[in-house]
Amino acid sequence: MLLLSTLTESLNLALGFLAQARLGPLGVFLLFCLGIGLRARHSGLAVGAAVTLAVLMTQA
Repeated sequence: MLLLSTLTESLNLALGFLAQARLGPLGVFLLFCLGIGLRARHSGLAVGAAVTLAVLMTQA
């Protein structure tokens, strides 16, 4: 369980750095919205943030 938690947080940190490097503060904000949407079970917010982040990352 500890290994899974460590791996998840490491992946989140790496994604945050990647989004910040390519998109700046907007990327970090979209990752924040994605995390909030997943944790609060707001599927519209999570899907919207994920799609927007994916589109912006492919364009950057």
